[in-house]
Order: sequence, then C-alpha cells, then structure tokens
Amino acid sequence: MNLSSPPGVPPETAPAGLERRLGHLFGRPGLLARALRHRSFTYEQTHQDLEDNERLEYLGDAVLELAVSHLLLRRNPGEDEGRLTRLRAALVNETSLSLLARRLDLGPHLRLGRGELLSGGADKPSILSNALEAIIGAVFLDAGFETASRLVERLWEPLLDRAVEAPALKDAKTRLQELIQEREKVTPRYRLVRSEGPDHQRVFLVEVKLKRKVLAQGQGRSKKEAEQAAATAALILVEDGLEPEEEAGRGR
Repeated sequence: MNLSSPPGVPPETAPAGLERRLGHLFGRPGLLARALRHRSFTYEQTHQDLEDNERLEYLGDAVLELAVSHLLLRRNPGEDEGRLTRLRAALVNETSLSLLARRLDLGPHLRLGRGELLSGGADKPSILSNALEAIIGAVFLDAGFETASRLVERLWEPLLDRAVEAPALKDAKTRLQELIQEREKVTPRYRLVRSEGPDHQRVFLVEVKLKRKVLAQGQGRSKKEAEQAAATAALILVEDGLEPEEEAGRGR
C-alpha cells in the first residue's frame, strides 16, 4: 500500500465522490485538494511545494461560526443572546464536526503522513473536525459565503433540529446522566480543561467523561454553562450510538 495516498481510494478519483456528498462541484479543485492535506503529509513531501489545510481550517472556523449563528437567529426569533450562544457552542465543536465528517466518509480522502496513517489518523476526531472546517473554508473561497452557508445548513440540519427541539439546555446534564445510567450503570464526570481570558470575559472549557473515555467538550462563560454545553454535545454522540474516544487517543 502507498502510505502517502488515501487508503483504498485512488487520488485522482477521491475528490469526485466527496464533491457529490458535499453537494458542491469545485470550480477550483485545488482548494479541495488543499483542504484534505494534513500537515503530516506536507511535511513528508519535501520535493513538492504543498500547503497544508491549516489556513483553510482557520478560515472555515470563522465561516462556520457565522453561518451557524445566522441559522440559529433565523430559526429562533426572539431568543436571547445567552441561549443562542449556548446552542452554538453545543453545535459547533469537535464532537459534532467529527460526527459529520464521518457521515461524509471524509477519513479515506485525507492526505496523511505515514505516522498518522499507521496510528489511525484518518479517524481521529481532531483531524476529521479540522479537515471539515478546512473544506468549509475552501467552499467559501471557491463560491462565496452563501454557498458555504447552504453547505453548513445541509450538514448541520439534523443537529440544528435536534438542538432547537430538545428541552432547555439547563436539562442537558440531567438527560445525559439518565441516559448513561440507564445504558452503562455509571454517572458521567465533568472536568475543567482550561479557562482563559480576562475576569469579565472568562471562557471555560469542560470535558465530560464516561469512565476513561471523553464523550465531548463544551465551552461557556461559566463552568456551569460549559458543562451544559458539553452535556448537549455528548447527547448528540450518545443518541447516535457512536463510541466515545479513549482519553489516551485524543488528537488535539
């Protein structure tokens, strides 16, 4: 097997299938190719002048946040800023991005270095989520914000519907605990990963764990708010029947 190519998928045919699933035909195919290049791949290609996907990821992160913010405003008229912020945090995170990347079967199309391929990098949540953000950035550069926003709406629609229709976010921890206790007979635990920013604009990042596995992360302006965002993100994972990742295997 050629370890510098997407496993099982000829490089020249990989983008076409992905474009069909994305619902966007690139006018500048090089943008999609760049969005699929992990830095581990470009580092090994010393004979080529290739750019990895990190700049596109940076752009896609901003486009995604704006697109989801706009969708939430449109779908939730009259909702206050605090709840909209919590909804966005529950919808835009590594858990939801990697979930949607797997639904797109993105992993086999990624260009990874030998080490990442051998360590299962094509299914690492951090690599998948970054690549999906890079693709959103590539669509924005290729066809503008409206096209990128339509892509985001198509991909996130099931999660948007679930988040909007679910009970209030203040009940997310309770709902997650009931679900986990029913299935696993244990209680999920929350851990503060970090806090940053000045005191009046503090942002907290919290992860929720099941035994030794990390279910999801969430952020908020207080530890309580961050825990609720993490619980809401975890509910998406658990209700879809996906396995959480082992703590030791986290990529970011």
